[in-house]
Amino acid sequence: MDKPFCTHLGRLAIRSLHAELILYPKPGLVSLVDCGSHHDMTAATFLHSMFSLRHYFINIAEAGMNNAPFAALKHLGMEAEVRMLSATGGINTHRGAIFSLGLLCAAMGHCRAHRVTLSARAIRSALSTTWGGALAGHMHSTSTDASISHGAQVAMHHAASGAREEAALGFPSIFDIALPALERTLEAGRNTTCARIDSFFSLMAHISDTNVYHRGGMAGAATVRNLAQQFLALGGTAHPNWESHALDCHHTFVRQRLSPGGAADLLAATCLVHSVLSNCRWNNDLS
Repeated sequence: MDKPFCTHLGRLAIRSLHAELILYPKPGLVSLVDCGSHHDMTAATFLHSMFSLRHYFINIAEAGMNNAPFAALKHLGMEAEVRMLSATGGINTHRGAIFSLGLLCAAMGHCRAHRVTLSARAIRSALSTTWGGALAGHMHSTSTDASISHGAQVAMHHAASGAREEAALGFPSIFDIALPALERTLEAGRNTTCARIDSFFSLMAHISDTNVYHRGGMAGAATVRNLAQQFLALGGTAHPNWESHALDCHHTFVRQRLSPGGAADLLAATCLVHSVLSNCRWNNDLS
């Protein structure tokens, strides 16, 4: 067992959640500046939630190292969700992140255990070869439980993709959309904040966010997608007035109570993948 690797990975996961929280302007979402479209949570709520998850990502990375079946990963995620809800007074701050970042940590742990160099391809391969069948089944499963998530209800009603489909397909929105957008902005010489903003808007422009459908229906989803596409068409953060454009989008979302929480979860996951792939120390010591 490579405890130092799992511990470091767990810290990076929490830092990635924190990076998503503090990003601003982040249309419709909670930040240190305001609560976006939410009246039931603040930045403090998210910080309490993160503290409750500090051991979860370490534990699920260890499970991935041990080739744990998907049922075991799911059990760890459900336990983490109980701790999150206890810490937040029943408010769902990180359900999607528990699922997405947790699976990524497990996949990275699996790569580490098999001495596979960490790369986007390796992480996606670990997901598909180790838990692909179970993830496909999880994507198509339905629940008669009254506690079925809003995301699952919306996915069934609108046929919108959600976290389950993302995972079953190897997180294409992260690896094919958000991560390349983030890297392009950094390569252009702009800072990390700009890179994360461009990544976030790229996600909003491409994904069918079940959180948005839940609050705004098809019209709300179209608003989110269209405004994000307009922001990117203007050049994203390369535009000299990008902050003003992002703030206008934020105010529109708040007026319409739109909250792209699915995109936020995927942004945090993108930050995690980027952090891990940028940290060469874990690949250099595989020899």
